[in-house]
Amino acid sequence: MEIFSVTKQFPKEEIYSLTDQIRRSSRSVNISTIEAYRKRRYPNHFVSKLTDADMENSETQGWLEFSLACGYITKEVYEKLLALSGEVGRILQYMMDNPDKFGAG
Repeated sequence: MEIFSVTKQFPKEEIYSLTDQIRRSSRSVNISTIEAYRKRRYPNHFVSKLTDADMENSETQGWLEFSLACGYITKEVYEKLLALSGEVGRILQYMMDNPDKFGAG
């Protein structure tokens, strides 16, 4: 939601490129995690969907770098969002490493 809010300030000419891409990838992290949880009875599928979420999280980080380089966000906003994304990545990694703690299997 932070990314959605921040991207409201992006230039209109970016709406179908950078704005759309960063919003999609950040939302996909959540959706892939939900899908993983729904399939937690199947450990391999659970971890696979979490891997998808982690990939989308990494993509979001890349779009944040572009946003900073283009001057659409400040260094402070970039660092805050990158830190939040890093925390999400650590949580996803923990879940992938410990699927049994989430009812997988």
